[in-house]
Amino acid sequence: RYMGWRHPRITGEDYFAFIGMFIAAVKRRWPDVLLQFEDFAQHTAVPLLHRYRDELCCFNDDIQGTASVALATILAACRASQRDFNQQTMVIVGAGAAGCGIARHIIACRVAEGMDAAEASKTIFMVDRDGLVMTTASSLADFQVPLAQPPEMLSGWAYAGATPSLLEVIHNAKPGVMLGVSGQAGLFTEEVVRTMYRHCDRPIIMPLSNPTSRMEARPQDLIRWTDGQAIIATGSPCEPVDFAGRTIPVSQCNNVYIFPAIGLGAIASGARRITETMLMAASRALADASPSVRHHGGGLLPEINMICDVTRRIAFAVGKAAQLSGVADALDDAVLTQRITAHFWLPHYRPYKRRAI
Repeated sequence: RYMGWRHPRITGEDYFAFIGMFIAAVKRRWPDVLLQFEDFAQHTAVPLLHRYRDELCCFNDDIQGTASVALATILAACRASQRDFNQQTMVIVGAGAAGCGIARHIIACRVAEGMDAAEASKTIFMVDRDGLVMTTASSLADFQVPLAQPPEMLSGWAYAGATPSLLEVIHNAKPGVMLGVSGQAGLFTEEVVRTMYRHCDRPIIMPLSNPTSRMEARPQDLIRWTDGQAIIATGSPCEPVDFAGRTIPVSQCNNVYIFPAIGLGAIASGARRITETMLMAASRALADASPSVRHHGGGLLPEINMICDVTRRIAFAVGKAAQLSGVADALDDAVLTQRITAHFWLPHYRPYKRRAI
């Protein structure tokens, strides 16, 4: 039963004015607040983040947290398969706030490693319900425009309609990485996956939509369609896959690896803003913790029972990045570590015993 105020949802400028009043009140009450935006609708999430990210210490987990853990997983997969991350052609299926956030974070990582921004974006292809996102589309959102492909980039491509379909993008672009944040179950069909596998002997495939009922493909099908060669991470928890006498782990690409650590690192370091450098540091620290990278075997991401140790490592990297970004005062490493320990919280729940009534 709904106990709140029954009132039509406000929209437009009234909505943004209300959020502005809320944030102003929070800042007055807690001047050093760290504010996390969670589960905001696509058409409001990006404008709110752009409006307030330079005004207070804040981040949007659905955009930046998802992007950070996805980038970490791709970095780990590239290292584990001995591939150059900067040279990978990628297809991201789902061009909403989350998908575009992942693309922007990938581009930022490439730029941080010395690539030109234009070059860094040329091999990232965004696919939406109408096919490849192109500059000729009439209804692009502001955050989609920088990621849209101009027609001249498709010189030599073969496709039937006004824009290439997902299958046609796979056939022409020959990606090594494919991510799904579409919410459309079964979108990674056998034909799409087998076409990708023909051009890449160890395809990195990440159906990240959740819950399980909305996954773009099931891990067991991806493994079967690629003769056991696909490197997989999913957005929903999935069991390992048995194939040809071996057990293949399937890591869950979950924001729980990232957003608590970003918050902990920011608070421990006294960060005044959340910067791209801090988010990048979180991605790289998580990739460094990958069992596939550290031990040449296992999943792309650490087991969840290691989350406390991984969180501390990522928080330390985030705190150091905050100092390098100039949004936190310089701290000795030992002091930063001590602060992380002091702010670390572990939930301890009393045993629950149900009593018959």
